[in-house]
Amino acid sequence: MMQSDWDIKSRAHACSRTGREFSEGEFFYTMLVREGEGFRREDLCEEAWRERNDNIEPFSFWRSKYEPPAPPPQGPIAKNDAEGLLRKLIEENDPSRVNPRYILALMLERKRVLRPMESSDADMLVYEFAGTGETIVLENPRLGFDRIPDVQLEVAEMLGSGM
Repeated sequence: MMQSDWDIKSRAHACSRTGREFSEGEFFYTMLVREGEGFRREDLCEEAWRERNDNIEPFSFWRSKYEPPAPPPQGPIAKNDAEGLLRKLIEENDPSRVNPRYILALMLERKRVLRPMESSDADMLVYEFAGTGETIVLENPRLGFDRIPDVQLEVAEMLGSGM
């Protein structure tokens, strides 16, 4: 397992090749490229996407519509919500928490907080946060149906305890 697999990678506000800032509603491409022990994220305007080096095979890529960052939320943020817990588990990078990270990602995908992205590696799951455009890469634990209830209970306890 690679340490950098768990980093949250933020959406850029300008094309990584041309430096031109994205405008609201503009379509752009995001690609993740394996680099050393981790991934490099590049956000490219459509022109730079068309002119990129086709010999570089992305691990994952997708097209999105640029939205400027949302203003910071007013008031305190709940620390024991599913998104907050997932972010905390990603930051901690504890290998024993692979299954809870996976279940939390599925919960957030169902709530449309996370969008799944295609990946060239079935052992790795790529997600984008719908509101912020941040990208995460998680290990696919390939949980069997018999293990899911136990992991769901573990996640519920974590959420209830405010872990």
